[in-house]
Amino acid sequence: MKTYKVIIVDDQAISRKLFALMVENEPEFELIAVLDQAHFLDTYLIQQKVDLILMDILMDKGAQGLRTAKMIKSQYPFIKIIALTSMPEVSWIKQAKAIGIESFWYKDSPFETLINIIKQTMNGAHIYPETSKETTIGLAKSSEFTERELDVLRQMTTGASNSIIAQRLCMSENTVKTHIRHLLEKTGCENRTELAIKARLSGLVISDED
Repeated sequence: MKTYKVIIVDDQAISRKLFALMVENEPEFELIAVLDQAHFLDTYLIQQKVDLILMDILMDKGAQGLRTAKMIKSQYPFIKIIALTSMPEVSWIKQAKAIGIESFWYKDSPFETLINIIKQTMNGAHIYPETSKETTIGLAKSSEFTERELDVLRQMTTGASNSIIAQRLCMSENTVKTHIRHLLEKTGCENRTELAIKARLSGLVISDED
């Protein structure tokens, strides 16, 4: 039987333990390392062959899982990666696909589905959820926001002013104000501060600065 060598990268201790137990209980997988930070990966990738990495997206230095995955795919394209997250950040599925990450799994899904995804991924499948995980901000569901509104909202969570948001997104300041007005109307939030706080707490939009 072929044995696949696996590394787990997740900054949450409970997740690391659960994923480790899952891998160790599958005879076709060999657990090489369990890491709490992505920057420790280099040592293992240089020293030995790795077949699969289970990679948490959001760790204590922001969405470093995606940045690390991009680096891995450029240097070790044969290594398969499954992105893991509990956050509904709407851009991550698109980013993961663009990087070449094989599969994507939400942590609140049934645990058995991850085992199946791992096995299918190693057999050449690419498994992604059909849609981003839905959440709510105030009165609105995440599916009610346009992509451009979400871009503005993501910038708002950094505390950026309207003029800075306009510069970053290459739009006029009046357009930014219009998007914010629509966001306030949809969510029922009283002001931009309340809106930004609720958006960040929901995990719907997470800036690269987080």
